[in-house]
Amino acid sequence: MSARVDARDKVRGATRFAADDARRELAHAMLATATVSRGRLTGLDVSAARRVKGVRLVLTHADMAGVRSADYAFVGGYGAQSLQPMTGTEIAYRGQPIACVVADTLEAAIEGASAVSARYAPEPAAVTLDAPGATRVDQAVTLEIPDVAAGDADRALARASVRVDAAYDGPTQHQNPMELIATVAEWRGQDLLIHEPTQNVDGLKHGLAVQLGIPPERVRVVSPWIGGGFGQKGFVPSQTVIAAVAARRLRRPVKLVVPRAQLFPDTNFRPASRHRIRLGADRRGRIVGAIHEAEHQTSRHDLFPGEYAATTSRLYGIPNFRGRERLVQNDIHTPGYMRAPFQHPATWAFESAVDELAVALGRDPVALRLEHDTTTDVVTGLPLSSRHLNECLRRGARRFGWERRSPAPGSMRASDGSLIGWGVAVGLYPSAIAPAIATLRATDDGAITVSVGLHEMGQGARNAIAEPVAGILGVDAEEVTTLIGDTAGPPHHITAGSWGTATAEPAVRLAALDLLEQLRALDPAAGRGRTPAQVLRAAGRRFLQVEARHQAPGQSPDAFSRLAVGAFAAVGPEFEEFTSFSYSAHFVEVRVEPTTRRIRVPRVVTVVDCGRVLSPRMARSQVSGGVVWGIGAALREVSEVDPRHGGFLNADLAEYLIPVNADVGEIDVDFIDRPDTRLTATGIKNVGQVGMVGVAPAIGNAVWHATGRRVRRLPIRVDDLFDVRLGPRP
Repeated sequence: MSARVDARDKVRGATRFAADDARRELAHAMLATATVSRGRLTGLDVSAARRVKGVRLVLTHADMAGVRSADYAFVGGYGAQSLQPMTGTEIAYRGQPIACVVADTLEAAIEGASAVSARYAPEPAAVTLDAPGATRVDQAVTLEIPDVAAGDADRALARASVRVDAAYDGPTQHQNPMELIATVAEWRGQDLLIHEPTQNVDGLKHGLAVQLGIPPERVRVVSPWIGGGFGQKGFVPSQTVIAAVAARRLRRPVKLVVPRAQLFPDTNFRPASRHRIRLGADRRGRIVGAIHEAEHQTSRHDLFPGEYAATTSRLYGIPNFRGRERLVQNDIHTPGYMRAPFQHPATWAFESAVDELAVALGRDPVALRLEHDTTTDVVTGLPLSSRHLNECLRRGARRFGWERRSPAPGSMRASDGSLIGWGVAVGLYPSAIAPAIATLRATDDGAITVSVGLHEMGQGARNAIAEPVAGILGVDAEEVTTLIGDTAGPPHHITAGSWGTATAEPAVRLAALDLLEQLRALDPAAGRGRTPAQVLRAAGRRFLQVEARHQAPGQSPDAFSRLAVGAFAAVGPEFEEFTSFSYSAHFVEVRVEPTTRRIRVPRVVTVVDCGRVLSPRMARSQVSGGVVWGIGAALREVSEVDPRHGGFLNADLAEYLIPVNADVGEIDVDFIDRPDTRLTATGIKNVGQVGMVGVAPAIGNAVWHATGRRVRRLPIRVDDLFDVRLGPRP
């Protein structure tokens, strides 16, 4: 298990991100944004902005002629939303860009943007799920996405002996990666060069070409490093084309770094959601039926589909299941993916309800879950490629010491008088794979260079590429140079959905095996003590280069055509012959201080089934990060919406609360580590997101065990427990 190949550069500060560009000739841009939630721009005075010393350009909608939308990604386009700001006078949400000020310095650009004055014809706006004027649409009807259905859930529930029927709320949340969204746009003659942190360089390339009406061959996007994305940087954002237009007008490079306060209203986010869960069990405690009805926010101009029941229907072997999703149209930016986008809210609701059912049945919540294992996907009827969820539960229970749990709520105390609660929940995340093309080149001077469509967002992507190449060719991983996040290389599929490693690693492995075979044709000792450079020099060859392609099992060959134009081409969890998921089981201890009701999480045990674990160090880091995020999602994170005027009230890192060191105790991570060779040759599945799925309900269930209070809304706050009688100190 090697250390990260990029560790030295990162700790030395040698890694360069998009906004690190500090050339003297750079111009700096800043956006002015709308202060109403809905309406029309009736006047825009930029004269004061133009008078600011150092301001070189002020762009408005009048200067964006010819620029079109990149089109919404869910209707065949590339954009995070269909609305491209500054191409008209319509105001769809508070915080929408209405002007861009470009200056010699960042300070002048900020001052100029603040001097822009706008007049509006406002209209009534609805920015929350329950606001008057919000419009509800049935997803199955409007988007023609079938509801999840298996068996007859309504009939099974009507006949059930024990039932749970409860509603659970999930809040609006924002990703808040450390690295802000940033664009450096530069024209070199007729060609456009973009440096931008993105999870989708080719999608951005082709989307910009559409927006500007130029051939995609004239656009290059470079994004070798991303300081966190989590779904926020997956599609073409609003600001990139604005920076490109400004750079073309000024004939100099333009850097636009979107301040965090502007990210909140103008980037995709996790929408507020509401879930009604109905469970029914027979007298033996067998769950005979379940219904999951969910609704979440979307914008007026786009319909962002929900996939909540697609998760919860697969958690257990419940033969009768019905799911339904509705979309609530608000006057907001189009929401989108945020880590475990549907799986986190879905399991928060469903796994809380399963815990409530265990209480109603008088059953241990671990034992109840163990009795509902399955080897078949109840939705498709296909066999599961592998499923070791019960082993996750058993191993987690042993590591946690679950047998010492006293089942009565409020029955466990710490020496300082705090109430102790123990909770459990499970999670899953679909295993998906996208097509990938990898090139591998070895030279006689010792250079080994691999290029493949993958993006580095801090998760250790370079290790996932370098280690198989190094292992097959018999060199150190540090000797392998990885070229990723650049449209000058092979086509890049969007890196998201935890399919990055499962997509890139097989292609890279095939390329390495091909290269090794060609090297052994020159010298049978290649890879067995003889390095590629030694073999090439002895054979009088300057280099060898190979290309390999890999796609998902049963995937159509036209997937590579979609890859070539930056389109979505991932497959999973349903494949031709099986369905595939990764699984997690979380055991959580909370402590509730009886006076202040302060909630702390001193320890978490998480066991994950993600197929073969290529790099335990990287995988453990991914899961630990997911657990920390789960703690934040359960107890801290919420984007506070202004229901009167729109926008967000806590659009900064000071008031958007995330876990700090004091909030995070011991995190014990373990892996089942059984290869799933039906999915990939090496047996790997996803791990990046499943570590978060189920953490929040495990915490909520632990809070109930500590206090006897069932909180059904996230985040769980101390005031949710103020009216709970916690009893005297011992």
